[in-house]
Amino acid sequence: MADYHFVYKDVEGATTQWDDIQRRLGNLPPKPEPFKPPPFAPKVDADEQPKSKEWLDAREPEELEELEDDLDDDRFLEQYRKMRLAELREAAKSARFGSILPITGSDFVREVSQAPSDIWVVVFLFKDGIPECGLLQNCLEELATRYPATKFVKIISTDCIPNYPDRNVPTILVYNNSAVKGTYVGLQKFGGKRCTPESVALALCQSDPVLNDGHGGSDSSRDNVIEGVRRKFIEKVVAQHEEREEEDSD
Repeated sequence: MADYHFVYKDVEGATTQWDDIQRRLGNLPPKPEPFKPPPFAPKVDADEQPKSKEWLDAREPEELEELEDDLDDDRFLEQYRKMRLAELREAAKSARFGSILPITGSDFVREVSQAPSDIWVVVFLFKDGIPECGLLQNCLEELATRYPATKFVKIISTDCIPNYPDRNVPTILVYNNSAVKGTYVGLQKFGGKRCTPESVALALCQSDPVLNDGHGGSDSSRDNVIEGVRRKFIEKVVAQHEEREEEDSD
């Protein structure tokens, strides 16, 4: 016996002329789009991806170490891997400070005079209770964080120089290769009581590239350091201006 409940279905997506007319008149809903499965895309194994210079730049030092055997057949990539690994190691070695180290008189020779010749040391002479010392220390703390390849130390003035007059603090001594390269007494050269980290940085770098963030490599000349400080200063001024405008609008 025939099944009268059977409904004939045409090829998916096919339509009749009558249906098309009814859809144009709005009597039928729009024709559904025919189903199309997404194109097949095989899963890519990260280990099988072709290695490139950009791919190597994104690797961590530990990953670069493990790649030594995989790149033996590609002389260029193996040489670049070694160069990139050396750069990362050098950056990690140079950016090893990042804060102001408190020292005493007995530490001075070891921490300052005997510092490696490629390290600039900023020595901050201070006395507790003197407002100018607190102001300058705040500036130096920010610079120490911003330039972790430069060594910053602080020492009570009379521990460093016996009978050093309080009227001369704060004082900054800049050392490099066991020699004094700069002396700054008081806040005058930093802008007085309105000194900022940027004004201090500009004064320190007037004659030598004292400040180093550890990422400049061989391109860490005095001019580049000063340009970076100026750019940071402009960014801070703009941010302060925008902040004041927001407060005024409220």
